[in-house]
Amino acid sequence: MNKVILLGNVGSPPESRSLPNGQAVTTLSLATNRKYKSSSGEPKKETEWHKLVCYGKTAEIAAQYLNKGSQVLVEGRLKTSSWEDRQTGQKRYKTEIVVDSLEFVGGRGSGAGRSEESSDFAGASESSAGGFADDPSDDDIPF
Repeated sequence: MNKVILLGNVGSPPESRSLPNGQAVTTLSLATNRKYKSSSGEPKKETEWHKLVCYGKTAEIAAQYLNKGSQVLVEGRLKTSSWEDRQTGQKRYKTEIVVDSLEFVGGRGSGAGRSEESSDFAGASESSAGGFADDPSDDDIPF
């Protein structure tokens, strides 16, 4: 099973684009923190950065409602890609999380709600007939 669940803060504004077939793609970074005590009992904090990739309606929602600092709960899967560096000839790797669903955590200012490709939640599904208008009213926002 390949499943990832992360709770963290968006590190920079999401970047959106469209694939040649018109499907939306949004990439963003997510910072997660781990707090622990060292062997001497001193409190420590460790930050890990993750690259997230969202597709379809989830990508559109992430681009529209997430901002730097937004807290979000993400579920997805790991995907590792490899390529040969053109300059050095060395094999390079990148691992990213392909987001299946995301849930905005916190107050309305930072976003709160759920977007899931596999559900029919408030027009957030690829298969739903609904969707978001270009300028949604409060009634159109899925949270």
